[in-house]
Amino acid sequence: MIGLGLLAGCRNDAAPQAPLTRVKAVTTEIVDYTPSITLTGVIEARTKTDLSFRINGKISERIANVGDHVVKGQVLARLDPDEQNEEVVSAKAGVASAEALVQQTSAAFTRQKDLLARGNTTRRDYDQAEADLRSAQAQASQAQSDLKLAEDQLSYTELRAEADGIITAQNAEVGQVVAQAQTIFVLARDGARDAVFNVHEWAMNNAVTDKDLAISLVSDPAVRTVGDVREIAPAFNTETETVRVKVALRQTPDAMSLGSLVNGTAPMMTHKVVLLPWGALFEIAGKPAVWVIDPGSTTVSLKPIRLDRYTKDRLVVGDGLGSGETVVSAGVQLLRPGQKVEIAK
Repeated sequence: MIGLGLLAGCRNDAAPQAPLTRVKAVTTEIVDYTPSITLTGVIEARTKTDLSFRINGKISERIANVGDHVVKGQVLARLDPDEQNEEVVSAKAGVASAEALVQQTSAAFTRQKDLLARGNTTRRDYDQAEADLRSAQAQASQAQSDLKLAEDQLSYTELRAEADGIITAQNAEVGQVVAQAQTIFVLARDGARDAVFNVHEWAMNNAVTDKDLAISLVSDPAVRTVGDVREIAPAFNTETETVRVKVALRQTPDAMSLGSLVNGTAPMMTHKVVLLPWGALFEIAGKPAVWVIDPGSTTVSLKPIRLDRYTKDRLVVGDGLGSGETVVSAGVQLLRPGQKVEIAK
């Protein structure tokens, strides 16, 4: 009987408790946070020009290529000039014929003028000779105009650069028939340069200033300059939820050539936030949350938060936490609601 009693006593002893899950934790504090935002953009020319022929024709020669630096007046392409050459030859013949007629009618008018002075001709014949001369002179003037027009048309068979710059696009090849005013080249003029960015609406609304923005070359951050917002596109891109912003560079380093990728950095407004380490982040139904430890019972519960942004090593919590809360910063994957934990020292 005594042995049975001892056995029964052994069975009633409480089972040993499982060890508590150890976690790391931080105490939250609301602080002033003044972030900066860095976006990647591209260097573009301030002024771009579409270059086109003034007449229709077939391209016989293309001299310039994309990437070429050209100077004002340089020939970039030519049209087949046969038709225009024929028009010039014909116009020159018309000028020669008109000038010959002027000489003939001028001599006739001079004779009539002398005869009239001696009374050997009629006033009618004199007036007719004068009218013939004026008509011939008018025809000669028209012939000269026709020749000038034909020569202009011939000059239009050559497409020339309107300014110094770089060819950034080419839209036609040799043998192609092109129409008047059809864009053949796009010329990025030398001179002022812009850094162009696609900026999210949030950044637009929270930027502190649009002046003195830091611009650096992506491939070599040591190449830097400063710019000011010059133009904000009036249209909002609904697909990317961004606005196109052009930043005028005050100075353009040689390394910031057309098409170069650059980073633009701007200060943002100060916000009241809580900063947490990345290890604190969890989720509820796909939305951000953190594990909060009850100071009395040391049990954990999930609390939803609103993240303002992510940095390289921190979470910026805009809403959901106050000062003095204890948040699990490491070990969140092992937790469940209501679980008792031990905070590692």
